[in-house]
Amino acid sequence: MSEFDGVHADTPVLVGAGQFSERIDESGYRALPAVELAAAAAREALSDTGVEHLAGEIDVVAGTRQFENSDPFTPAPHGRSDNFPRSVASRIGADPERAILPVTGGQSPQQLVNELAGAIAGGSHRVALICGADAVSTQQHLLKSGRQADFTERIDGQLEDRGHGLEGIVTRMIALHGLVEPASQYALAENARRARLGASRTEYARAMAELLAPFSRVAAANPHAASPVARSVEELAEPSAANRPIAEPYLRYACARDKVNQGAALLLMSAGAARRLGIDPRKWVFLAGCADLREQELLKRADLSTGPASALAVRHALELAGIGLDELTTIDLYSCFPIAVFNICDALGLAPDDPRGLTVTGGLPFFGGAGNNYSMHAIAETAQRLRARPGSFGLVGANGGIQSKYSTGLYASTPVPWREPRNAELQAEIDSEPVVAQAERADGPARIETFTVRHGSEQGVVVGRLQRDGRRFIATADPALLANDQPIGERVHVRSTPEGNRITRDEPAARTATFRRTYEHLEVRRDGALLEIAIDRPEHRNSLHPPAHAELDEVFDAFFADPGLRVAVLTGTEEVFCTGDDLAHRASGLPWWMPPRNGQGGLSAREHLPKPVIAAVNGPALDGGLEIALACHLVVADPAAEFALAQARSGQLATAAGLVRLRREIPAKLATDMLLTGRRVAAGLAHSHGLVSRLSEPGKVVETAREAASEILAASPRAIELSLRVLTDTTGIADPAEAIANPHDAYDHLVLSEDYHEGMRAHAENRRPRWRE
Repeated sequence: MSEFDGVHADTPVLVGAGQFSERIDESGYRALPAVELAAAAAREALSDTGVEHLAGEIDVVAGTRQFENSDPFTPAPHGRSDNFPRSVASRIGADPERAILPVTGGQSPQQLVNELAGAIAGGSHRVALICGADAVSTQQHLLKSGRQADFTERIDGQLEDRGHGLEGIVTRMIALHGLVEPASQYALAENARRARLGASRTEYARAMAELLAPFSRVAAANPHAASPVARSVEELAEPSAANRPIAEPYLRYACARDKVNQGAALLLMSAGAARRLGIDPRKWVFLAGCADLREQELLKRADLSTGPASALAVRHALELAGIGLDELTTIDLYSCFPIAVFNICDALGLAPDDPRGLTVTGGLPFFGGAGNNYSMHAIAETAQRLRARPGSFGLVGANGGIQSKYSTGLYASTPVPWREPRNAELQAEIDSEPVVAQAERADGPARIETFTVRHGSEQGVVVGRLQRDGRRFIATADPALLANDQPIGERVHVRSTPEGNRITRDEPAARTATFRRTYEHLEVRRDGALLEIAIDRPEHRNSLHPPAHAELDEVFDAFFADPGLRVAVLTGTEEVFCTGDDLAHRASGLPWWMPPRNGQGGLSAREHLPKPVIAAVNGPALDGGLEIALACHLVVADPAAEFALAQARSGQLATAAGLVRLRREIPAKLATDMLLTGRRVAAGLAHSHGLVSRLSEPGKVVETAREAASEILAASPRAIELSLRVLTDTTGIADPAEAIANPHDAYDHLVLSEDYHEGMRAHAENRRPRWRE
């Protein structure tokens, strides 16, 4: 009796593995698109089973993403399929019930194997095809040569598109500070590890080269490798024209290679289906253990030099298989950058020069495949090697994001039962770990936690901690500040700007809050103690771009600092108050920017406005424009004015406090209506619900605002100042009785002021007060 006879019919088995590739410098090069590369690999996987006519048995197909549909920003210069899995299926004669397009990430091949193996074990699927490919080398070759190609396909049929899955990996703050490519983000972790080990730049460069040299030798023997060249430790450690600096500490040969034309495919099915179809059991490869875990967001991790989730995923796969690390025959660790391999070695006590080798393909820098599909090739190679050695085990570790998502598969050539991984339980452990608080805007003394220098742009990027509270921030820096052998731990100063946080060696001079003579995007007029400000971008409907935001921020700083000014009126030119952020400017491809430190229009994020600000809404106050009005103490509106928070219609959020303040100003249902539908509310309705404090006569809104300002100016400056302070300090107290009973030193300050006594004397003497404060 064969050992395979006792395998349960629902046990998932890998029965076919195929790979296909082409290079532009080889004879027979056909410039195939990704769909054709994946289809060729799928045919190889079907052929690998030794049984013909299997395509009709496939009931689910899953296809990893290509570069051009891995995020919302990357174009497809020659077009692409709108249903990649079904495009591949149609080419091999399959018509599955279900098609899956998973999230972005290098973990996706192994994650799909784990998921569909579980589905087969649970009886919901019988035969699954998993495939993927990238044709970046061909795309760039066609663009460079000027050749025309159209890879566009429209495919009917169901598709389970799971989205890009980039949440927590790509953020505005990361992009703002130049960390837009993976090399820069991985370099931060790599340098943090170097600091933890106490290695010099030279020592660490050699350690990376010693890790990767054996990878290159494996790639040199792999017919599918994009760069089949064995390289020495010295060649990998030293910069050269070919091995140029990318992001410190990385030279080119330490980084994943994305210019590939490669496809791979796997065929999974139940043991019962394999028996029915007559597939030789010696072809069967079993999934003895697996795990799918997600790391905390990069900047929340307590230790930037480690990735505990990936190590835990490997340990759990070994646990399910019931074996130790020393019992593995083959190992393939995702190697987009050295830190991804070092992390597993450090955590599990695996030597970087382990004689078994840490790759079966040649790794991402040499085999290639920096997109989502690399590990499909690793699984295919692992399956072939295990078949040749009965009783052997092989580990595949697949990484996605910035050591963000990790999937493991432990494969066996002899029968093992399917064991469900404890992903949810382990993920809860990871999620419960303390996280580091972050400072979007960073100002003050700090220390460098890790860093990199992006070559090409020659920009330094620092992750640091604020000295006063330990919050973590990102900032840019002059590379010269990071030039010594170990800048990590050094004391520096950081300052926030509209272009992001900036590092300096010495404390920057304090910004002087003064008015300019002229402004480019504002009209500013001073009339005694009254300041009038008009947003003046009528050609853009008074929407705000970074320079306009910065000017408003500067003007309000100067207003609050000037003791001769007591009230400000903010309006817009040409019958438009403000229509929020200039989205056309945002979409123009200009650099990312950070809103002013004090929020929308320099107002919405200020904790306290010490002087009254009146919004004179002379026309539409939309999106950010309404958020500015909500931040003002009084809102005077023309009858023709309209109010709306319609950011959701353009895929945005009312993050400048609109989501919070609107429901506190007007009835909750009306506020929710406005937020969810973008509904425009007329001035009359806004006035009836308290959003508008005064309605003006048509065309007289500024005059009405001036009247309100004059009434404020007639009151005691000290009483106004202290009233605003009490209003601010009691905003968060819901119970009026509690707010009234809440002790506040404003009352003590008022009793001791000259204005307090002058007010009583003037009232008794029936005259106008002569305020002194």
